[in-house]
Amino acid sequence: MERSLKIIVTTDASGAQQAAREALAVVIVDVIDMSTTLESALDAGAYAVLGASPDFTRAPVKVSPEQMGKEAARLSREAGEGIIIVAEPRVGTDEERLARCQKLIKGIELGKGVIEAVLPNIGAEAAKMANLNRRVVVACTDTGGVAYDAAFQECKWVTTGTVARSLKQKGVQPALSAARRAVELAKTNLADGIAVVAASRNSMEDILAAQFIANLIMRDDNV
Repeated sequence: MERSLKIIVTTDASGAQQAAREALAVVIVDVIDMSTTLESALDAGAYAVLGASPDFTRAPVKVSPEQMGKEAARLSREAGEGIIIVAEPRVGTDEERLARCQKLIKGIELGKGVIEAVLPNIGAEAAKMANLNRRVVVACTDTGGVAYDAAFQECKWVTTGTVARSLKQKGVQPALSAARRAVELAKTNLADGIAVVAASRNSMEDILAAQFIANLIMRDDNV
């Protein structure tokens, strides 16, 4: 008989950090729009997706966007393709987006990675703006990116999930994908359980989505 997994729902970057410290696989849920953008990137064939904090954050957690940049570069070398940065503001110029991601960019450069494009953090539509096949996509955003970064500093078992329509999935499909990915991540790494993290406690859509994904995980016959 397979061992059962502990399943919890928590919020914010601090919750993500604590869950990672407890050796849980962490699922970051930032429906509007970080985790929806990254789900769509996976739909488009991305080799890997990551989150990173912008240069400045008020979150009371340790983050290292430079390290996330180095990790993106490492993965891009594995894939043999470039890196796509997703950043804010949603409406603005690439220069404005890049200005908030200088630490991430420094890490990518130190890791000898190549940035191919900078996209706005706009959900499913972002995946239509560049070729993401086998690319490494890094979302440098204020809530989801910070929460992902904070968890990653403690433990590398971090993924993302959404309930929103993505590039190729609709209805319950994105949530099911997130649940399956979380279970696979936890079991592959022998994690003690799974923490589904609403990226912001002030975002009702994140909280409801995290609870929905957690319920799907608990309904999985293999959990």
